Formats: sequence, structure tokens, C-alpha cells
Amino acid sequence: MKITYKGDYGLKAILSLALHYNKGVLSIQELAKKGDIPFKFLEQILLTLKKGGFVGSKRGIDGGYFLAKPPETITIGEVIRFIEGPIEPVECANKDTYEKCKDFPYCVFKDIWSNVYTATSLVVDTVTFAELVRRVESIKNNDEGSSYSI
Repeated sequence: MKITYKGDYGLKAILSLALHYNKGVLSIQELAKKGDIPFKFLEQILLTLKKGGFVGSKRGIDGGYFLAKPPETITIGEVIRFIEGPIEPVECANKDTYEKCKDFPYCVFKDIWSNVYTATSLVVDTVTFAELVRRVESIKNNDEGSSYSI
């Protein structure tokens, strides 16, 4: 699995919004600054995340973006799959959907790729943005002199 800048920035934007959950909206300028994300690229990413139901927006002078659902209901894996696509290291790692390879029943690599997929899924599908918020707050509380950035 490889995470592109689009995926990385998407995760950072959602984390920023999760840190600000139920506190109003964040402007795109604030989100770009917090995540060190190029403004124009962030516009595209937020549109994608909005289509996926992860973020919402409010128009107008006091407008901005907000998390569309509670951070405890959004996993890293859900966002990665939406932005980047499947997380299998190779197509045949998903035994349930792969039927193209004639060697599949006899392939010595399929179990390895399946294990990689299972291990990766276990990590990204169990970490929610609520957990990430707790981690950020813990870092801030333990290192009060520094300014934590996403």
C-alpha cells in the first residue's frame, strides 16, 4: 500500500476537523495552514471528501468545513480506501474477488499477500479519528512547550 500526497493530505484534513469537532467550522485557509497543505490541492481534496460523506461545508462569510460524522465512526482505512482505492498489495490478495489468474489455486505467494492485506487492514480499520485526537491531545499535554502540528 502506498499513500499519495492526496491521501496524506486528506487524512490530515480530516484529523484537523476531528480536533475541531463540534466547535464550528474551519476555513480552508486554516486547514491548509494546520496541515501544511497547498491551498488549491486542498480544495480538490475537500471536494472529494465531501462527496464521500466525510466532510460538510457551510457557505458564506463565516463558512468553512466541518466533519460530517463523529470522529469515532471514521477509520483511517475507510478514508484511505475512498481516496486511494483498495489496500491489497496485489489484486489476488483478496481471495473473495479475484478470479483472473489461472495459477491462483496453486500460487505460493497468495497466502503471503493475503497475510499482508489482513495485517494492514487490522491496523487501518481499527484506528479511528477519535483515537488520533486522543493521541494528539496526549502529545500536547505531555509537551506543553511545543506547538504540535498535524
